[in-house]
Amino acid sequence: MAEPKDSLLRRRVASFGHAFRGVASALRSEVHLRFHALATVVTIGFGFYFGISRLEWALVALAVGTVWSAELVNTAVEAVVDLVSPDYHVLAGKAKDVAAGAVLVAAGAALVVGLLVFGPRVWALLG
Repeated sequence: MAEPKDSLLRRRVASFGHAFRGVASALRSEVHLRFHALATVVTIGFGFYFGISRLEWALVALAVGTVWSAELVNTAVEAVVDLVSPDYHVLAGKAKDVAAGAVLVAAGAALVVGLLVFGPRVWALLG
């Protein structure tokens, strides 16, 4: 028997609620994510101030989204590892380190995008 459409829609809407609750929870508990939130606000402000192109907005949005995604996955990995391995274990430490490394790589790539998009504009403003 097919599921009623309103039940399917209700579940889809609820899944967005769970996702937003997860982001909010991570923002409350993770200092690094709050730093990324501040960096996002500053970056968007720079984008409007310098009037960056549509392509540059796309690159900035992709970079910001990648960093946020990596940070959220890192937070999830840390929570699961802490749940299943409350005591220190080499593999638990490795999982946490690798997840943190993913954030570092994403943040480094975002920094490069930021330097390529905003660097020449800031340099011209200062010079």
